[in-house]
Amino acid sequence: MHTIIGINGTTGPGLARALRQRKIPVRGMSRRPYPGDWEHMQGDVLNPADVLAATDGAEVVYLLVGIQYDAGIWQRDWPVIMENVIRACEAYGSKLVFMDNVYPYGLVKGPMTEDTPMNPRSKKGQVRMQVDRMLLDAMDRGLRGCIARAADFYGPGCTTGVLNATVFDRYAAGKSAFLMGRADKVHTYTYTEDIGPALAILGTDARADGQVWHLPTSPEQWTGHDWAVAVAKAFGVASKYQTTPTFLLRVLGLFNPLMREMAEMNYQFTEEYIFSSDKFEKTFGMKPTPIAEGLAETVASYKRK
Repeated sequence: MHTIIGINGTTGPGLARALRQRKIPVRGMSRRPYPGDWEHMQGDVLNPADVLAATDGAEVVYLLVGIQYDAGIWQRDWPVIMENVIRACEAYGSKLVFMDNVYPYGLVKGPMTEDTPMNPRSKKGQVRMQVDRMLLDAMDRGLRGCIARAADFYGPGCTTGVLNATVFDRYAAGKSAFLMGRADKVHTYTYTEDIGPALAILGTDARADGQVWHLPTSPEQWTGHDWAVAVAKAFGVASKYQTTPTFLLRVLGLFNPLMREMAEMNYQFTEEYIFSSDKFEKTFGMKPTPIAEGLAETVASYKRK
């Protein structure tokens, strides 16, 4: 049995589906009821007893939790979450697969790889580096586990993805799009439908243990402008967009807490953001979905609504 902590997020159902295809029983944990093709447990990941109950009997635990996008809340809650999950996995001898992001790398010149040093330039990146080190230290002590990283998400039903929110959602509603940062900079995106199968590989293949892995992501280097034009064409609307420079986010942040939180991360959109998954692809043989295919499937999901 495998436990997915945070099964109600963007990547949880896809991972559960990939595991069920492998005939692996799944237990999902979330704070609210979230029924599906799995055993479900309600629980709070900040409560160690709830985490222990959810991981009891699990061969593998996937930590996919997303919490409120607020640096102060991240500083308060993420170390507690990681400590609770590590302790539970150590107690039961479970393998831990942690779904991370690229915030710990900070600003990177050239492609981000698994060997890129952690050098965060944001409060949220510092928190992620802290919890990554907690897990790396636990693996040094003997815990089976690995860290999975992806670029920003896009795809069907990806309600929290910045590209969905600022481009797909806007065009689908007949509005002009917003592009974070600069329209002429490359920004890599990971297609959500690739994430579940990739995480299932990491959970079931011992070659993944003790390492950092970048999940399969198309190497095509599209700029924000490229995305805006292609998505508009797929929807059959005119390509109209505005950009959001950092100073504007800071001004908006005076009135909108989310804009204030996004301002410190805008360097990811004002500079090149190139994510490489060569290591994963060469080791496990899984190739990412090409952008044209992922984009078409995402637009089709909007039209079905």
